[in-house]
Amino acid sequence: MTDASARAVRVDAWLWAIRVYKTRSAATTACRAGHVRVNGERAKAAQPVRPGDELRVRVNGFDRILVVKQPISKRVGAAPAAEAVDDRTPPRDPTPVMAQRDRGAGRPTKRERREIDRLRGRDAE
Repeated sequence: MTDASARAVRVDAWLWAIRVYKTRSAATTACRAGHVRVNGERAKAAQPVRPGDELRVRVNGFDRILVVKQPISKRVGAAPAAEAVDDRTPPRDPTPVMAQRDRGAGRPTKRERREIDRLRGRDAE
């Protein structure tokens, strides 16, 4: 193995190794769908990442900002995985929880409909 290849690893393998995705194929699919950016550019699955590279990964509808500290290609435990990445994702704003009705409770009453509309930001008419 050459010195340059020892310090670079595929982006899909790295995302799988640090436990962003459960499977490597899920990481590959995310790269193909354009959900992974390396230093601002869309990344293909085989693109190498090196220490210092910034990755923006879209997971569950929001972006995570990750900086590569250590390139690893094999899946490791949670503690070594946390050491290999610098997570710079800003904290998410707490979103108001929508009113949940019990399953099978039937149609909402007029009062419940007004409360639901108020939570969704619609004016009661």
